[in-house]
Amino acid sequence: MVLKIWQDIEKGKLHPLFLVTGTENFLLQETTKKIVQAGLNEEEKDFNLSVHDMEETSVDVAIEDAETLPFLGEKRIVIIQNPVFLTAEKKKEKIDHNLDRLIQYIQEPAPFTTMVFSAPYEKLDERKKITKLIKKQAQIVEAKNLSNNETELFIHSLAKQEGNTIESAAVLEIMFLTNGNLTAISQEMNKLCTYAGFGNDITQELTSQLVARSLEQNIFELIDKVVNKKGEKALQIFYDLLKTNEEPIKILSLITTQFRLILQTKQLSSAGYGQKQIAGNIKIHPYRVKLALEQARLFDEEELKDIIKQLADADYELKTGKKDKKLIIELFLLKLFK
Repeated sequence: MVLKIWQDIEKGKLHPLFLVTGTENFLLQETTKKIVQAGLNEEEKDFNLSVHDMEETSVDVAIEDAETLPFLGEKRIVIIQNPVFLTAEKKKEKIDHNLDRLIQYIQEPAPFTTMVFSAPYEKLDERKKITKLIKKQAQIVEAKNLSNNETELFIHSLAKQEGNTIESAAVLEIMFLTNGNLTAISQEMNKLCTYAGFGNDITQELTSQLVARSLEQNIFELIDKVVNKKGEKALQIFYDLLKTNEEPIKILSLITTQFRLILQTKQLSSAGYGQKQIAGNIKIHPYRVKLALEQARLFDEEELKDIIKQLADADYELKTGKKDKKLIIELFLLKLFK
């Protein structure tokens, strides 16, 4: 849905009112950026673009801007950041907002102005009259985690706009290496498109070479080797991490985090939750849920609980210095290979 709205915006289809709401910061910023680019050229921004933070400024000031005729242009864009009056949140230093005047404006917005409400909140207060009215009158853009399919389409769209194509395997590789983080995806795609050159295909081999692996991704691969009984390769990843001066205590902590995620996803899946519901419940990207569920199928619930107990014991030994730190993790891994 977000990608479709972006396409309309890029074609110049600007509504008088936009409500961009959710906690996915990249989508909040990118949507606002696209609206500004579609409505104003660089010279017009100085005169016809205004940004108002509702935690610091009264909405009256924003409305006055919106009702002022554009200068040296045909369009004015007014960004209203942090519209706290749409939520149930209470602020210590509350600004006195004239919501009656805002209601009047929303009912009859200036024909030459696009007003954007950028609301970085998980939920809006649906009981409020102002919230109901804005949701009725505005083009709504949900800045929330994209589904796996939407993330794949997003990556393809980034390649297309730079004149490139991208292999399906490379798309999955990028999703894995970035944990589905849209900011990271955008940065990595920019790098890949630049390196590949206009009109060329982005391959999985290229993504493996150029997209950096985080410690978390290396831990995921380590566990993936473990669960698929590839002990030698798992130990090699562990030794490579030690060579890069990663602390054993941090490695063990991330192994524990991943196994807890595998257990959580297994329990929620068994309770009838789908991937999207699980992702919303534990606040992670749906693609990470998909990968965790694939690993969860190789264990029963009791095995996972026993592994987490073993990890807790290893953590205790590691912190009390009873054994060599490297040896503690090696012994834990070797037990899993059996």
